[in-house]
Amino acid sequence: MRVAFYYAPECDDPLTAAATAWLGRDTFSGAAQPQPDLPDIAAVTADARSYGFHATLKPPMRLREGTHWADVLDTALSIAESVPAFDMPSLHVADLHGFLALREAVPSPELQAFADACVAGADHLRAPATDADLAKRRRNGPLLAAQEANLVRWGYPYAFATWFFHMTLTRRLTADERAIYLPAATDHFQTAIAVPRRAVSLCLFTQPAADAPFLLAERLPLSG
Repeated sequence: MRVAFYYAPECDDPLTAAATAWLGRDTFSGAAQPQPDLPDIAAVTADARSYGFHATLKPPMRLREGTHWADVLDTALSIAESVPAFDMPSLHVADLHGFLALREAVPSPELQAFADACVAGADHLRAPATDADLAKRRRNGPLLAAQEANLVRWGYPYAFATWFFHMTLTRRLTADERAIYLPAATDHFQTAIAVPRRAVSLCLFTQPAADAPFLLAERLPLSG
């Protein structure tokens, strides 16, 4: 099993409904949903669908030997209680190194602090990265020095100063696919992202097996 600490919009948030339709799976129930009529959309969204609609705070990790679900819950509760609820920044559909994702319109110090708290506060739960884990992270191209240092220390290149908020919508697209999917995603999410929202919870997602999709296991309220 792997566990991840994610931000995900609330169940009744219009963004949740829009993302469920776009990705074709309800992250909370696991139920399949009809997707927009776009070329190869099931394949284009396959990875994002498997991980569930989210923004990564503490990336998926195997648990350290001797660590139990109760330890994960205790840690997550402690982190959630230390982070005040806050207003989310406005979002927009962006091209992120060839992927489409929802990004912040402006940087959010509150989001950064939320991610920092999860990375540092939950790291004692994480099994050490294997050589294979490290090689997989390096496979997508050379890392900056700070990213490499984070990979070795935290098991993930994008932490603290190198972290960035994103909610993935597609795999890496070809130029022709981008010409179709960028306007389609912008139109699909336009109404939902216009709604103001607050970050009021920390989500624990679990993956029971390597080929299984992630599902929401717990939603823990932030303080305030």
